[in-house]
Amino acid sequence: MSNFNEFSGVYSLLLTPFNWDRTLDYKTYEEYVAWQAAFKPQHLFAVCGSSEMMELTPEERVKCAGLAVKNSDGVPVFATGNLAVDFNDQIEEMKKLEQQGVSGLVFVTKGMCDKPDYMYEYMTELASHTELPIVLYEFPGLRPHLMDPVTYGKLAKTGKFMGIKDTTCKLTDIEAKIAVQGDSNVLQANIPFLFDSYVKGARGVVATPTSCGADLFVKMWDEFTKGDIEAARKTHQHIIALDNAIDSGFCASAKYLVSLRGVKGMKWFTRGAHDLGPARLRSIEVFYDWAKEEGIFND
Repeated sequence: MSNFNEFSGVYSLLLTPFNWDRTLDYKTYEEYVAWQAAFKPQHLFAVCGSSEMMELTPEERVKCAGLAVKNSDGVPVFATGNLAVDFNDQIEEMKKLEQQGVSGLVFVTKGMCDKPDYMYEYMTELASHTELPIVLYEFPGLRPHLMDPVTYGKLAKTGKFMGIKDTTCKLTDIEAKIAVQGDSNVLQANIPFLFDSYVKGARGVVATPTSCGADLFVKMWDEFTKGDIEAARKTHQHIIALDNAIDSGFCASAKYLVSLRGVKGMKWFTRGAHDLGPARLRSIEVFYDWAKEEGIFND
């Protein structure tokens, strides 16, 4: 397969572990980052939606990014840099992330997608304050969040924006971005259309189940890029099962699965309203046992 570059491939999302009092459990975080990096994804994505980035303070976001770099064993780390409300504060946080050694920045679309010209000016102006590569993120927490293909194509042509985490969840809209990606990378967040999007020309994945099953995504990516399309299709079936297993109660469900898979300090609770009852926990346990018995997980 061709048309892949250093910004394509698997971006594994990083969860944020908390102590009982909801302070960050940095010790477990470091262990978890190392566990994720051991699967050898092309990138790690710290300070993302699955990290509960909107629930973290600016100081916590920067520290998490730095610890991710420290424990990544050389896997490049990207982190969201434009969450602050004030533009100058965004620039300041970007600089702090750079000082932590991140390899790239992520810009969320900031609820600007109904004003494409304004968004283009905002993104290019913000990008002028960093030399790091940038990946765009259609973050559903700030709506309207879906970038139109024309604007994405224009941003890709600047050479500053290396890809986009596409969250449209519609194959026609995914194809529309692929048609204008040029040398950039449409990175897919939708699991049902993951295989289809690869076939259509998507160049990677940034999806919630990578937070607890990165090994499957690396396997599928390797199979697809080596031309073993049938093997990739079958691995996608296993990824669908994983996605369904953790969909209810994410990201608490993913944290519990991570604890079952070996990061024992990872507690399942969040700073949000997630609550996993005994039946939900048991469901994840049954899935995990099945995945091990079938050789899907090699824990």
